[in-house]
Amino acid sequence: MLDIKDFSFFENQNSFDFKGFLIKIGGYWKWFVFGLVFCLIVAHQINIRKQKIYSLETTIAIKEQDNPLFTSNTSLVFNWGGSSDQVQNIATTIKSRSHNEIVVDKLQFYVEYLQQKKYFIEDVYGNTPFSVAIDKSKNQLFDVPVTIKFLSKTEYEITINANSNSLAVINYLENSKNAVSVVDSKIVKRFKVGQQVNLPFLNWVLNIKGNPGDYVGSEYMVSFSSFDEVVSKYKNIKITIDEKAPSIMKLSLDGANKARIVDYLNETVKTLIKKQLDNKNLFAENTIKYIDTTLQIMEGDLKKANIDLKEFSKNKNISQIENGGEIFQNQIQDLDKTNNEVTRKLNYYTTLNNYLKKSTDFSKLPAPSVAGIEDPNIVFNVTKLVELSVRRSEMVYSVKSEVMFNNIDNEIASVKRVLLENINSAKAAIQLDASQVKSKISQVEGQIMTLPEEKQEYIKIMRKYDLSNGIYETYLAKRSEAQIVKAANLSDIQFIDPAKDIGEGLIGPRTSVNYVLAIFVGLFGPLVIIFLLFFINNSIQNTEDVSRLTNLPLLGVIGVKNTESNLAVFEKPKSALSESFRAIRSSLQFLYKKQSVTGTKTLMLTSSVSGEGKTFCCINIATVFALSEKKTVIVGLDLRKPKIFDDFNLDNKVGIVDYLIGSKTLAEVTQSSVIPYLDVITSGPIPPNPSELIMGESMKEFMAELKKKYDYIILDTPPVGLVTDAVELSMFADVTLYIMRQNFTKKEMVTLLNNRVKREELVNVSIVLNGFENKAKYGYGHAYGYGYGAYANGYHEEEESQNSLKKLFQKIKKMFANNSN
Repeated sequence: MLDIKDFSFFENQNSFDFKGFLIKIGGYWKWFVFGLVFCLIVAHQINIRKQKIYSLETTIAIKEQDNPLFTSNTSLVFNWGGSSDQVQNIATTIKSRSHNEIVVDKLQFYVEYLQQKKYFIEDVYGNTPFSVAIDKSKNQLFDVPVTIKFLSKTEYEITINANSNSLAVINYLENSKNAVSVVDSKIVKRFKVGQQVNLPFLNWVLNIKGNPGDYVGSEYMVSFSSFDEVVSKYKNIKITIDEKAPSIMKLSLDGANKARIVDYLNETVKTLIKKQLDNKNLFAENTIKYIDTTLQIMEGDLKKANIDLKEFSKNKNISQIENGGEIFQNQIQDLDKTNNEVTRKLNYYTTLNNYLKKSTDFSKLPAPSVAGIEDPNIVFNVTKLVELSVRRSEMVYSVKSEVMFNNIDNEIASVKRVLLENINSAKAAIQLDASQVKSKISQVEGQIMTLPEEKQEYIKIMRKYDLSNGIYETYLAKRSEAQIVKAANLSDIQFIDPAKDIGEGLIGPRTSVNYVLAIFVGLFGPLVIIFLLFFINNSIQNTEDVSRLTNLPLLGVIGVKNTESNLAVFEKPKSALSESFRAIRSSLQFLYKKQSVTGTKTLMLTSSVSGEGKTFCCINIATVFALSEKKTVIVGLDLRKPKIFDDFNLDNKVGIVDYLIGSKTLAEVTQSSVIPYLDVITSGPIPPNPSELIMGESMKEFMAELKKKYDYIILDTPPVGLVTDAVELSMFADVTLYIMRQNFTKKEMVTLLNNRVKREELVNVSIVLNGFENKAKYGYGHAYGYGYGAYANGYHEEEESQNSLKKLFQKIKKMFANNSN
């Protein structure tokens, strides 16, 4: 059953060592420096290799502008159907193919002006000292750049690199592509500035702009792109409608050339303004055309009536003829005028009725006011029908949805049905008025018949003349009215803030953001890696791990060996590593004294698994005892995997196994080493039953003989985590040293050690932490003596790398001293 201490132990084992993590982070400072430098270099390369991308915008207002000359009698403009509908119509138009085709063609944006920079080809539209005027009716080289080099201010050279014996060409007038044959794969020709270039694949005139600067020797490229592809690119213009003010619209474009963006945004709005104004004047233009056709007919009638009046007036006294008939003449003139107005309305209704039934395009309908019709239902529905027809014609180039076409077709059909009903109702009422007027005309004509024949003839001629003249003047007035209204019309689209390059608009690459991101990645990346290493690393890292995982005392800390063999103390007795073993020797003397051990002292070394440095520590602890002139023996009791003999250049033909089986004596299995006072008893041949040999009575006899001969007996035993041999041998040891290795010994192995100590399978156990290094990573120096700086000089042997580094610093210091002198 686990007690409270056990739970505390497991809790501590699973807790996150934040302090240790911070200490370890400091040990990997080179990772952070490398990550930071690497990411900053990458960010810098991205910033200098990528073209800068800009986003510019223009703001327009959409508000229905009232014509200052518009009255209730001059219905020559049509209503768009409210500002919201108008905004949506304009947004659709801006993205339409037909609209962008007009703008691209006007600006000739299919002609690209380029220049080779260090890392990329830059669009230098607006920044070239020249421009080319192409002949759109002739072929231009397609999708292959024409390199232009100015040899002088008046002469330039073009270079074209063809990949084959044919070149693709494009004709912008017909928007068609073809191919022409060439002889050379590289074409080089010279021309004068302003000279017409007529080649099968190039037709232009290159002109120098005003104030071009020094351009001699400069190289540029001109490339001709697909018209349709350029149009498709600009169809992606961004449109933003202000939610708080729906009549405000922002248009924005992204690109690498701000001059090109500015020109396109402003030109697209100008084109839109003109188109919208043209649509707004549509009624006036249709009315003018209708009136002009009518006036041509009326001019003939008026001339004929004028001729008849002149013929009648010859050799007659008109004043005498006029007397007596003025009343009838005025009455019949008023009635004819009223009859003409009614007839014009009836004719308009008849024409409109036939047009609605036979035609599908209603954008050319004249205004009802041309016939004197002021019926609001008629005026509204004709206006609506024209507007819907115009909208549908524009949708052909921008909308591919059959559903939207069906919706607007249904709306047109609905308006047309209502308009036909309105026409029938209005026509019935006017026909009643027409019959009443004709009745009155017949009465007056009957009274005129009572007059003398000459007066009747005169009234007839004047009646015809006045009627023709009145109609003619009425139409002239209507035409003048339509022209005035057209001239006074204003577009409903207005610039609020035209596009302009004011040095802003950069959206990428965000150089500052890239650098900040590089710093973040350069620091955070190594941090994550270190965290993962720290999190998944379940091995002993420092002395704090040992203290947290077990209550057993930590006897000493051993640094990393700096010799090729395991005889580190013997080869470098004044090194810091040797001092750490001497410190362990001192601690062992204290333990022996505390336990009142007299005479021969026995020390057993074991570990969790192979590779933790047990044999290394065994050899060097024995060495420090031997160097103090104490007779010491190392006994290789790792019978399964013997290896201690290699470090002393001894053979393993005979050993303790031979003694335990009774074939050899102690003297026969004992071998002297190169170290005075230190003997070695190797394990000998590998037995089939190592555990049984160790547990036998011969082992006790062996230990008894050793104690008679030596001051210190060092037992090198197998790892206790793999076999139980060390547990069986613990009865012979006064002190047991359990070797752990930094970054190697697993933390769960400490649990096994704690359990064995708790069950008293191992007694008098102390821990030695081996292979310790890097103060920043793990919290301590290499070993005792490391980290004392100048205070350790003279006590320890300096490492070769330290000597080299010291010499380097001395040379640098001397160099600076010489320079200062």
